[in-house]
Amino acid sequence: MKSAIIVFPGSNREQDARRALGDVAGTEPLMVWHGEGGFDAVDLIVVPGGFSYGDYLRSGAIAAHSPVMREVVARARKGVPVLGICNGFQILTEAGLLPGALLRNAGLKFVCRNVGLKVESSQTLFTSGYAAGQRLSVPVAHHDGNYFADEATLDRLEERGQIAFRYLDNPNGSARNIAGIFNETKTVLGLMPHPENAIETPQGSTDGRGLFEGLARALA
Repeated sequence: MKSAIIVFPGSNREQDARRALGDVAGTEPLMVWHGEGGFDAVDLIVVPGGFSYGDYLRSGAIAAHSPVMREVVARARKGVPVLGICNGFQILTEAGLLPGALLRNAGLKFVCRNVGLKVESSQTLFTSGYAAGQRLSVPVAHHDGNYFADEATLDRLEERGQIAFRYLDNPNGSARNIAGIFNETKTVLGLMPHPENAIETPQGSTDGRGLFEGLARALA
């Protein structure tokens, strides 16, 4: 599996994603700077967490219009899998690849701790390493993780099986306990928790490993 990680000014989880992909998939990801207009063909694109452009305007709003994102959007629309984690999720919503928006946490405080998640489906390339209904412990670290969409959009997400993960103990007020969603074809996933920080026992959980192992098998 050949992958690329998009790096913006203010990204801070790109090396965590790089280590997770390298460890699980056994191949070194391509690191792509935000100012690049193109990059080599890959099987997977990862938009990592952090505070791209200092979270000015709205989280992910500036990054969504960077040169590299035009290429990411074009490839995503051709079916190349894209994974957005935390700030990456915010960027994907701002870029129009995923519906809804990530608002300030309901408690207006930064949340950094392990949270319980429920896997909604195992029938996607992102979640094939899990069982439907499986419960996970994965860390979150965000101030703007409160997923919001209008009721009609939320109903469509439910009906089309586009909800990937739900919080068991909602840390931010997200609508319907949503922690991660897919696009309609389930080739784009955005989630607020950090599976790349739950792949080794010293991290306190290895429950994020299944996401990367499933991707490696699906895209081998």
